[in-house]
Amino acid sequence: MTNRSHQPSSLRELPNPPAPDDQATAEVPVGVRPRPGAQVGKREASERERFHRRVRGRGVNPIVYWLARAVLQPFFHLYFRLSRIGREHIPSEGPVIFAANHRSFLDPFVIGTLARRPVYYMAKRELFEKRWQAWILNALGAFPVDRGRSDEDAISTAREILGRGDCVVIFPEGTRVRPGPLGRPKRGVGRLALQTGAPVVPVAVIGTEAIRRGWRIRPHKVRIRCGRALTFPRVERPSPLLAAAVTARIWPCVQLQWEWLGGASAPRLEARAASRPGAVRAA
Repeated sequence: MTNRSHQPSSLRELPNPPAPDDQATAEVPVGVRPRPGAQVGKREASERERFHRRVRGRGVNPIVYWLARAVLQPFFHLYFRLSRIGREHIPSEGPVIFAANHRSFLDPFVIGTLARRPVYYMAKRELFEKRWQAWILNALGAFPVDRGRSDEDAISTAREILGRGDCVVIFPEGTRVRPGPLGRPKRGVGRLALQTGAPVVPVAVIGTEAIRRGWRIRPHKVRIRCGRALTFPRVERPSPLLAAAVTARIWPCVQLQWEWLGGASAPRLEARAASRPGAVRAA
């Protein structure tokens, strides 16, 4: 063993290594690793932003979109005996908001056959978790929306699409409502109509809720009906109260198309239930 007292004086006089910079130490603490969940969350947010940028900038993938439409539209007519009523109410050019009820995953594709141009739509962000599925949906004009909150990115994307004169499908119910009458609408459609000034075409779809049983797609008649377009004065920053009032004006028009197609309203269902034998009537 070498005795320290016998080391050359030049070695004994060397200064100690400099301490690490405080800032660098703070950025990478010893023994602390980044949380995997945080990294995954950042990556998902980055991918969602990319999907928004794609439909804002390039729009649909024309090859994928028109090829899918060339296949699906004849399939819908033959297999589902698709009936489309009121297409004359759809403006042939300029921005259009399709405000529709939502019963099935096929609704956006069925509604997309109403116009002779690409139709964009919001889809729940969970559908974008698989990359191959996300790519196809995005190529067909879908962009993610977080249904658990007021998603400003989705609203901004819809505004930009309408601003360049394209069509957007909005499902005011916010989710699929399969059995019974239509659900209660959220005010986002009213806000979007006011901020863009785009005409709103009320649309009802009936029959799509019955076509799927597990993985099986059954041949069931599907009908769509469009009402007259509604227009509202443009307001850059509408209040929540005003957006709710406009939504309350739009949704009864969707309800009217729904009932015309044979869909039951809540009062009709209540009356039907009350007329059944053994029904308990309120005093």
